[in-house]
Amino acid sequence: MKANKICSIKKDTSAQVGIGTLIIFIAMVLVAAVAAAVLIQTSGTLQQKAQSTGKQATQEVSSNLQVKSIEGVRAKDSDVLLSSTIDLLKLKVSLNVGSSPVDVNQVVISITDGTTANNLVYAGNDKSYASSGASNGNMTPFGADAAANLKELLIGTTTIGSAFNNADHYFTADKIRDEDGSFSQANPVLNTGDMITMYIATTSSSATGYNFVATTNTSAGLQSSGLNLVPRSVVNIILTPESGAVTGADFLTPSSYGVKETVQLYP
Repeated sequence: MKANKICSIKKDTSAQVGIGTLIIFIAMVLVAAVAAAVLIQTSGTLQQKAQSTGKQATQEVSSNLQVKSIEGVRAKDSDVLLSSTIDLLKLKVSLNVGSSPVDVNQVVISITDGTTANNLVYAGNDKSYASSGASNGNMTPFGADAAANLKELLIGTTTIGSAFNNADHYFTADKIRDEDGSFSQANPVLNTGDMITMYIATTSSSATGYNFVATTNTSAGLQSSGLNLVPRSVVNIILTPESGAVTGADFLTPSSYGVKETVQLYP
């Protein structure tokens, strides 16, 4: 026969007590609290950086200019005496759907005819060409009248340190549609739904003696832009806003301008 086994539960009521145990417990609580604080602070910083990065990335993608069309205008003395080159470009520009507002004052336009390249800033920008610490970088003279600014773009010069032609340093703009009144010559902000015309002087050295460009009287003397948009010229234009994607427009001028004063170039 098997012996009966007797099972008993050992009662152990002893435990670690005293100041040493209390110190260890408090230390563990403090370590956990510090770790939690570090984690909370780190997660908050990462969240802020993620939100900032996401906002900037969205702006870079969504802020986008759109070139609707480009027309070229030839200088003239009369309806039959026309320049052999395109001497003014008129770009119709708006924003893509969902785009953030664009400050035209900060847009840089790069244009090349394959030989000469001009980097142009808005005529009212008083910082880009300014002397160090000064606000004298805008086109001379620049004012609130868009037509007067266009004329000065074509015939004027500006002196900032040294004299240079307005035609190869600046561009001007005028509104076509601006329901919210956000666009002015001094504060040219382009919102969704707005449309403007950007004017780029492309006056060739051979056209400087003509008296009119469209309806603008240039009898005071056209200034050369250094560009030469003869027939069959390959032209590349890039619009770079302060933030957002760059916009390009490439075109080939027609094989002959014929008797046309205004020539459709793009699209």
